[in-house]
Amino acid sequence: MRDKSRDTGFPSRDAIIAFIRAYPGKIGTREIAREFGLKNAARVELKRVLRELVAEGAIAKKGKEVREPKGLPSTVLVDIATRDADGELIATPVEWDEGDGRPPRIRIHTPRRPLPGTAAGVGDRALVRIEKIEDDEASFYRGRVIKVLDNARTRLLGIYRTLPSGGGRMIPVDKKQAGRELNIAASDANGAEDGDLISVDLIRTRGYGLASGKVKERLGSLSSEKAISLIAIHSHDIPQNFSRSALQEAEAAKPAALKGREDWREVPLVTIDPPDAKDHDDAVYAEVDPDNDDGVIVTVAIADVAFYVRPGSALDSDALQRGNSVYFPDRVVPMLPERISNDLCSLVPGEPRGALAVRMVFDEDGRKVSHSFHRILMRSAAKLSYAQAQAAIDGKPDDITGPILDPILKPLWAAYKLVKQARDERSPLELELPERKILLKKDGTVDRVIVPERLDAHKLIEEFMILANVAAAEMLEKKGLPLIYRVHDEPTVEKVHNLAEFLKTLDMPFTKAGALRPSVFNRILTQVKGHDSEPLVNEVVLRSQAQAEYASENYGHFGLNLRRYAHFTSPIRRYADLIVHRALIRALGLGEGALPETETPETLAEISAQISATERRAMKAERETTDRLIAHFLADKIGASFQGRISGVTKVGLFVKLTETGADGLVPIRTLGSEYFNYDEARHALIGTRSGAMYRLGDVVDVRLVEAAPVAGALRFEMLSEGNEAPRSRRREHGRSKGADDRERHPNTTKFKSSKKSKPGKNARVKDKAKKALAKAGRASRSTGGKPKRGKT
Repeated sequence: MRDKSRDTGFPSRDAIIAFIRAYPGKIGTREIAREFGLKNAARVELKRVLRELVAEGAIAKKGKEVREPKGLPSTVLVDIATRDADGELIATPVEWDEGDGRPPRIRIHTPRRPLPGTAAGVGDRALVRIEKIEDDEASFYRGRVIKVLDNARTRLLGIYRTLPSGGGRMIPVDKKQAGRELNIAASDANGAEDGDLISVDLIRTRGYGLASGKVKERLGSLSSEKAISLIAIHSHDIPQNFSRSALQEAEAAKPAALKGREDWREVPLVTIDPPDAKDHDDAVYAEVDPDNDDGVIVTVAIADVAFYVRPGSALDSDALQRGNSVYFPDRVVPMLPERISNDLCSLVPGEPRGALAVRMVFDEDGRKVSHSFHRILMRSAAKLSYAQAQAAIDGKPDDITGPILDPILKPLWAAYKLVKQARDERSPLELELPERKILLKKDGTVDRVIVPERLDAHKLIEEFMILANVAAAEMLEKKGLPLIYRVHDEPTVEKVHNLAEFLKTLDMPFTKAGALRPSVFNRILTQVKGHDSEPLVNEVVLRSQAQAEYASENYGHFGLNLRRYAHFTSPIRRYADLIVHRALIRALGLGEGALPETETPETLAEISAQISATERRAMKAERETTDRLIAHFLADKIGASFQGRISGVTKVGLFVKLTETGADGLVPIRTLGSEYFNYDEARHALIGTRSGAMYRLGDVVDVRLVEAAPVAGALRFEMLSEGNEAPRSRRREHGRSKGADDRERHPNTTKFKSSKKSKPGKNARVKDKAKKALAKAGRASRSTGGKPKRGKT
């Protein structure tokens, strides 16, 4: 068949793909259009074709760059999924964008004598160095394990329940293990008491009946909610205890001295943190630029963690294993021992402390003119909370802020007002998503849940930290040193398309001219500001975004709209920042604790993959702990009614987030009514086939709490609100079809209604099955007292 594209002068899809594959460097729409001489309308058509090719998996897109479907970097984090027919281990990458097609399979080479920490098996998560093998038949990836990060579990976590006959049962805390209880013999209980959180070694499985386990460790009693965070700590294998060597190094550490540092002890730097902060690792100061009265100089000083945590030390090894600190409502699992984080590296007032400082000069438009880095000895002038600093600016100073209001605080706010101009011009993504905070009583139980007010003091510190992070990345790039970037890719074509389809349902056109930028999303968010749909649109825009991560190669930070960005401002709690500090010390010749020459982009790629995984682990653990605490808080409120907002719509039901506490719970689809509810993906809604009742993401609804499973952190609700009326077009689309499909099953019963006459034999069989099923359901209801079983959410 003749290729009609040749008649029109527009290249065929095969020609476009071939050119992309053959192009030696980075390639985007501009290069393709130039190659084929495309202008005006033809360029628009080219962009459409490229979107289709991305959706089909024929090519991939990252930022403005198009390329062959995604390959894998030389170092990748994988899950070992299975073995092939030859017995070789097969792995898949942990992170893989669905827009790039199916994830590749990696054959893992298993040496006869693996090095310590590299012996992997099915179910393990490992860091792997890979290469692509090309042969005559096909191409594939082969990998070699560098380090096993998470072994497949033969140890389970659960709650011990004693049995009258002796011994007991373990009830798993993992939702995925629900219903898989273990039998614990009295001789294997290891002193466990009813209600204890225990870790259990699986010692015997059976083809039928309960498997058996042996209590390895008693981790605490759930009579105190302080044990709730222990569930997340142990279920995610978050290291709690530092090695003896690391603790010895921390205790032996001495305070930083002036030798090899600039003396900045008279510079009135101040710390501004949450009121309950235990460590204070960043301080700020601002002044008028003496060379430009309309400009300002902003100084950000960060605790000199690299001075104490040297490459290759026990402290360094423990910190890398953790990757970051983990913050729970009742405790912190720190990346570094308290001797370092809460003492030597905490910038407490009046005490000399070592720091790495960046001095940034801005012009009258808030644009940075220059920056310089310094290794200093400083002395904090004051320790302030966000609310305390804000109150002083708002005319309510106290004994601490009164004396420093004019010389320190007012210049800080003036500097923020200046740099905010450049920030607004840059137009980063402006999502409005309130964050809730759980306040605990002294006994560890939940007191209340609040949404802290977002103050200018918060925004000031946030912006100064972003500016310092940018300066660090720019300096290291200028010096040609490897570093770990904080990167955030732009949304995939598929996610943008889904967002556009959703906005159509709100009669909001999604238009963008040129490259995709955060300002495109900000225009959408501005349109809904103050409207009922504001929370809904903010949530859907958030879900369209990629996830930020660490990487040794730079592809920018889409959300902040920055070309280069690295984490520099919290080395106490993030390993990535410690790497950046070491790199700056090496690049600028600032003394001890520099990045070793052995650290290359390849080794930093390994570290980036590892700490990205620990960051996601921490986020999941923190979220699960919050869910469990709130489920405990609500456990005695079964039957109570609450107002909330639909936070998720799936084929199995609706997730509702309660307004007061932020707790999430499920309304199963089977409980919505006596009709079918179909899932409308474009509208993020469930729509009734007969009534047209629609429950949609973002709707405000009233629900009744039916069940709470505190250990699993799960809640189940019953819907009290009527659904909104769906547009007629949607009702027709989701209504009953003709013919064989014109038979409606009622989810709450086993009866069928049909508009067609069935044959007598068939109808009788249906009725007989319905009677048996109803009788069985009645027996089940009586055996549980007519109440839903706990944990079945």
